[in-house]
Amino acid sequence: MKLAKLSLAAIVVAGLASSSFAADTLADAFKNGKVSGELRAYYFDRDTDVPKSDTTWDRKKGDSNIINMGVILNYVTDSFYGFKVGGTFQSNYAPFADDEAKALFYNDMYGSGAVLSEMYLQYTVGKTTAKVGRQFISTPLISGSGSRMIKQSFEGALISNTDLPNTTLAAGYVGKWQNRTSPDTANKKSDVGEFDKFNDDGAYTLLAINKSIPGLTITGQWEQAVDVVDIYYVELAYAGKMNDFSYGLAGQYIVTDEEDSTDKGNLYGIKASLGIGAFKMYAAYAEVDDDAQAKVDFIGGADPIYTANVIHSGEYSAGSKGYAIDANYEVVKGAKVGARYSDINMKAANSDYDVLDLYANYAFEGSLKGFGLEVQYETKDKDATTGSSNELRFRANYKF
Repeated sequence: MKLAKLSLAAIVVAGLASSSFAADTLADAFKNGKVSGELRAYYFDRDTDVPKSDTTWDRKKGDSNIINMGVILNYVTDSFYGFKVGGTFQSNYAPFADDEAKALFYNDMYGSGAVLSEMYLQYTVGKTTAKVGRQFISTPLISGSGSRMIKQSFEGALISNTDLPNTTLAAGYVGKWQNRTSPDTANKKSDVGEFDKFNDDGAYTLLAINKSIPGLTITGQWEQAVDVVDIYYVELAYAGKMNDFSYGLAGQYIVTDEEDSTDKGNLYGIKASLGIGAFKMYAAYAEVDDDAQAKVDFIGGADPIYTANVIHSGEYSAGSKGYAIDANYEVVKGAKVGARYSDINMKAANSDYDVLDLYANYAFEGSLKGFGLEVQYETKDKDATTGSSNELRFRANYKF
């Protein structure tokens, strides 16, 4: 964190002599700020092997459904001497949830209330931007998932620079994070997500993205959860297009080195994609090495593996391997339907199962611009360790 503070101070000193300022006064910076937001209504229906009569709190399995409603409000000031201030409130309410729904969704969807997920100070000089405070982060290894009502957020510092041609460099520190909910299983209740200490000493990260070769994106990231694990990520992704025909080939390699283990988890994945007009598809394969102690971990909601499912994440324990095939079609502008099939084999657990995902979304235009609908359905057959599951998710949202 000390390095982040010194870097920010150096940027500020250099910028006061060279920045161009958008607002003439501090009052103008606030007056000319931008407000945006989103209204949300989500319905989730989950069925996972346990009879509905089981009302045990803190259960990972069961059969129930939940309706959530919420509002997101975001405000960012205009630039003043290179500075901006931004904030985002998220809220979540499930007024119709019964005891079964509370027990099944306590860890991801049931948690009423509001949280200040973003509250940051941003400073930009030239091609360098520093952001300090609560903020949404999206990188391969540290990322907040937005698949539920409350998007995960982080508290820390992030500095990025694009001075090098076709290159983005970033460095960051995370000291706290906010999950989707804050469960209190002892008292059988769950509230909206709160910011909690991330590990004892937080996490550091370095990121580099280069696009010097036309069509090729090279990504490298290191992340360290202090005294817990070091994670290294490398990806090469090539994409090309010829008239209505598009194609791509990508590969990823991940190493996790845990402090309390002599073994490292290694994962590699490959992905080939093609498209003809509105039709797109890809095939992917991923595998973790056979070491009995090896596994692959990520921070927050990060899940960059090519074979991850639409609803549930993939399996990254020792000896796991899997492939996925996805195909989708844009029926009309803004309307897409698709399907994904995954086959997962977990060698250590002697388990093999299939997952089928169906999904569709529609973004309205004209007088209803900003309004969107999305539906997802996933079914997983029974395996030796986790049982079968079926889940339906319906989302309606209006962005303004």
